[in-house]
Amino acid sequence: MLQITFYHVHTLLKRILWLLPICLFTGCEEEPLLKDFTSDGCSLFPDRSLIDSKDWCECCVQHDIAYWQGGTEAQRLEADEQLRACVLAKTDDPILADAMFNGVRMGGSPWFYNWYRWGYGWTDGRKYQALTLEEQRMVSDKLVEYFKQSPPSPCD
Repeated sequence: MLQITFYHVHTLLKRILWLLPICLFTGCEEEPLLKDFTSDGCSLFPDRSLIDSKDWCECCVQHDIAYWQGGTEAQRLEADEQLRACVLAKTDDPILADAMFNGVRMGGSPWFYNWYRWGYGWTDGRKYQALTLEEQRMVSDKLVEYFKQSPPSPCD
């Protein structure tokens, strides 16, 4: 039988009181940080046709913006469907568009810790989670800064 004595309670309280100033000074709960946006074009897939002039890289950059910021499972499905529609519009190739759609559905899960997963911009390892208004503001600010700097496109 477990006996809790005054000594045990007193020792526990001393430890808690010792940690309290550290938590107050450093913050016990760290807000998730959003890394700067990056895109490598069509991760693990060609950015354009090796045979003709068809180019779908910009579809992948737009898709990367959605994956970088993350969000809900429904938002991921919408981003993947937009990728498929964009690739189809650029190439008139439903087989290619479906292949890319199926690839991102299988490989882009937030449960895989890779650089192209859903929500890859966040440092807190989030999975499917709606963005708060503050997080949406952070996303907007980061994207404005990214495009203001005129970074080299992975599509060039």
